[in-house]
Amino acid sequence: MRKLSIEELNRMSVEDFKAVAKVPVIVILDNVRSMHNVGSVLRTADAFRVEKVYCCGITPTPPHREIRKTAIGAEESVNWEKRESVVDLVNELKEKDYQVLAIEQVDESISLDEIQTSPDQKYAIVMGHEIHGVSEEVIVLCDMAIEIPQFGTKHSLNISVTTGIVLYKLVIEGLKEQYLS
Repeated sequence: MRKLSIEELNRMSVEDFKAVAKVPVIVILDNVRSMHNVGSVLRTADAFRVEKVYCCGITPTPPHREIRKTAIGAEESVNWEKRESVVDLVNELKEKDYQVLAIEQVDESISLDEIQTSPDQKYAIVMGHEIHGVSEEVIVLCDMAIEIPQFGTKHSLNISVTTGIVLYKLVIEGLKEQYLS
């Protein structure tokens, strides 16, 4: 076994990435305050070739040195947009037939391992504030709430880690055959 070189990884250029078809998954950052988390989510969005990332409310946006530190250039490849109102955005996406999933612990949440995806469905996941989570006004608009099973003493994961886990489930386990073949 040996580590692959950068050339052997055969990664596409930013221009090629922008032109290639994306997986119909959108990430919505609902008042995420950390620039490091925003950068990490952008990098993860690049890795899973998601359609778009929306930075809503107080969520910071590129260009910024602290975002670039964790995005490592993904802020240039990933399609992102700033929106003030996450409520307006969720309503807009629902009108465009996206299934909107709050990633949050609520009384009716469904465990991530129980979710069945459909290659014909477009998804939007809402990731919330690091302390307060997804806002209540957004939760009531979502089609469902998803939570990640956890077995330790903590009740949550960092939002960038959570985003990676959820995107893995949606993209690799659910939509890969149709969109990344």
